[in-house]
Amino acid sequence: MHEPASMQPEMILQRVAEHLGQDDGAARDVLPAELRELQRELTRFRLRYKFALDEITTKLRILQEEFEQTHSHSPIEHVRTRLKSAESMMSKAMKRGCEPTLESIAEKIQDIAGARVVCPFISDVYWIKDMLAAQADVTILEVKDYIAAPKPNGYRSLHLILTIPVFLSDRTENVPVELQIRTIAMDFWASVDHQIHYKYDGAVPASLLEELSSAARTAGELDETMARLRGELRATENGTNGQYLA
Repeated sequence: MHEPASMQPEMILQRVAEHLGQDDGAARDVLPAELRELQRELTRFRLRYKFALDEITTKLRILQEEFEQTHSHSPIEHVRTRLKSAESMMSKAMKRGCEPTLESIAEKIQDIAGARVVCPFISDVYWIKDMLAAQADVTILEVKDYIAAPKPNGYRSLHLILTIPVFLSDRTENVPVELQIRTIAMDFWASVDHQIHYKYDGAVPASLLEELSSAARTAGELDETMARLRGELRATENGTNGQYLA
């Protein structure tokens, strides 16, 4: 991934560190300039991920509006996005042992840009994945299906790493986005699980962990029940055998 010809942030950080030990006016004058350049480079770096989120959000909203206007059911309940802060991005890079370069970070960290799609039914989750995969400018690099194979704690969701082109003033870049697709029940469970782990700083009492595990099973059963009821309703309305109909 090509970086601008301007000074790399890691080079700037090294020069800033060199000046920190100097107690003279020249060092104080240079330091703000170096920091401003660092800020510009990081902003430029993160912008490509923001634009990628804009692109994928537009695609999802088009699908959502199309189905709301032309069908009785929309497979998208809502969409949320998040862009890692510079601090969070650098912290993760350090934990993963990335070289202190933006090129290395871009190569090894693929969830700088993230989007979450919440759907009414499990069939909607896979439908959205298939619709995106069929679009010529979207490339799916990785699929982790935690619905077919939930995590040990009961977490369920479909995770995709995909790339989408971002058209900049001087180049086009295929930027990775992490997309999580889940049902309302899965999203509710994941939200509560996150809040509990945050409150207990990861040291969750065993009794709560067991309750969370039980709640995950209940959420899974709810999804299955709602899918069955929906299939029976549509079979009655359309004279089908209950397969998915838009």
